[in-house]
Amino acid sequence: MSLTIKNGEIFGIVGYSGAGKSTLLRCLNLLERPTSGQVIIDGVDLTTLNKKELRQARLKIGMIFQHFHLVSSKTVFENVAFALKAAKKSKDEIEKRVNELLEMVGLSDKRDAYPSQLSGGQKQRVGIARALANEPTVLLCDEATSALDPSTTKSILALLKKINRELGITIVLITHEMEVVKDICDRIAVMQDGKVIELGTVYDIFTNPKEELTKSFINSVLQFDLPDHLLKKRTGTIVKIQFKGEMAEEAVVSDMLQTFKVKGNILHGKIEYIQDMPLGIFVMELTGEPDEIQRAIDYISLRTNGLEVIASAA
Repeated sequence: MSLTIKNGEIFGIVGYSGAGKSTLLRCLNLLERPTSGQVIIDGVDLTTLNKKELRQARLKIGMIFQHFHLVSSKTVFENVAFALKAAKKSKDEIEKRVNELLEMVGLSDKRDAYPSQLSGGQKQRVGIARALANEPTVLLCDEATSALDPSTTKSILALLKKINRELGITIVLITHEMEVVKDICDRIAVMQDGKVIELGTVYDIFTNPKEELTKSFINSVLQFDLPDHLLKKRTGTIVKIQFKGEMAEEAVVSDMLQTFKVKGNILHGKIEYIQDMPLGIFVMELTGEPDEIQRAIDYISLRTNGLEVIASAA
């Protein structure tokens, strides 16, 4: 595997269990030492460092875990302070920094609470504050939202995005949830059997996936399959149309219906916004004379980013 993650981006690593996501992430801070090759962060090859140098380098690589890993016998303040004590910071430095971090993650009022008194989302916020304690340049997130409900996941992703944008920290996030990738990542790598099989911006991957595994991940978010019983009732030609970018906001379908002697019945459709760019997908039934339907299909194909005939009465 050869992979370059850009400074300041949110980079997602996606794959099913056993694909190698967690192993790759743990290689980035040498919790797992690769059998060969280099791990270069901020220009330093971590594999060449001695134990003391590696401990120092790891201070700049924060890590957030799926199951939080908080010390149950310590307060929120003490859990966050732990990383600063390990870095041999003074008492005054620790007090100031922990208070800043708790305010950043919205937990100033939970300073003296214990993990057992916190919700899952609050525990993860403590984990994020702890990971940021030593002002890292890289933040590694190991399935950071998998143990959370959808609403809490949204709030944690919003917090991570805020941290990335305001502090400029590079975030590497592994997940099997494409919804997470769609909401937060700039680029993604899709992994299978220890290899990266597809790599690109989130928008490009969502609009033009090449690999079957990638397509199956995207289908879990953009699900447009119609039930068989619904397809059997249709008497016309059913097409799936994809609109990218500005095209998603234009009246192509409406123009087509006015230009040709066909009727259109939209069966399914939505516009998603990925990296603030629209992606529209519509499934519709076209009825009319076969020649007119074909002309309408050709018209749409030329003016959109993809048309697939799902079923045809002919």
